[in-house]
Amino acid sequence: MIKRIFLSIVMLGLIAYLCMAITALNRPSANQTCKDVVLVIKDTAYAGFITPGELKNVLQQKGIYPIGKKMERISTKTLEHVLSQHPLIDEAECYKTPSGKVCVEVTQRIPLLRIMSSKGDNYYIDNRGTVLPPSAKCVAHRVIATGNIEKSFAMNDLYKFGVFLQNNKFWNAQIEQINVLPDQNVELVPRVGNHIIYLGKLDKFEDKLARLKTFYQKGLNQVGWNKYSRINLEFSNQIICTKQEK
Repeated sequence: MIKRIFLSIVMLGLIAYLCMAITALNRPSANQTCKDVVLVIKDTAYAGFITPGELKNVLQQKGIYPIGKKMERISTKTLEHVLSQHPLIDEAECYKTPSGKVCVEVTQRIPLLRIMSSKGDNYYIDNRGTVLPPSAKCVAHRVIATGNIEKSFAMNDLYKFGVFLQNNKFWNAQIEQINVLPDQNVELVPRVGNHIIYLGKLDKFEDKLARLKTFYQKGLNQVGWNKYSRINLEFSNQIICTKQEK
């Protein structure tokens, strides 16, 4: 019994020693200086707003660019806080490595819709439902919303629709333009088919588009995608089609 207790104490001591040794090996020495900064920008396939050079400039302007500074004096929390204040950055994560590097990983705000209203407004609505500044440049295609668009409508109703499109592969590929009429009824311009989709109010749009997808599969695939000029989904449980004029 005493032997087992003794062995347990020895094992616990050995584990504690190994943990302390690993921690010591991974901890930069007090005199170590930062030799390199690794800047990683995520989501570049959807947004190309931020470049590594811009991140470096932001940190340099604040006097906290890590290279040449003592590792123990570099605050990763301060780096994260400063970068997170940038209007085009969603999140920033910073950490140190035992080799004297500071790694910075930045997640950009992702644009959902491009707003080009009849009032002259030109901006993006992002994945947080907020307005991206006009200077933002999007490298990926985004659905364009035109017409009589108030910012409150864009940040609420259109934002919800934009989230739906982003998460729905079929409709994200099919819808090219959203047009908002003066009464806030909505028309959609598809990529395939020479017709306008009339949704009416932007409510129950998932049900409306589900009906339309079924109609596409069972109807337009049979009669042709250019047979109708207008497809009205405003009313529940029915689809009203207007034929193309000959």
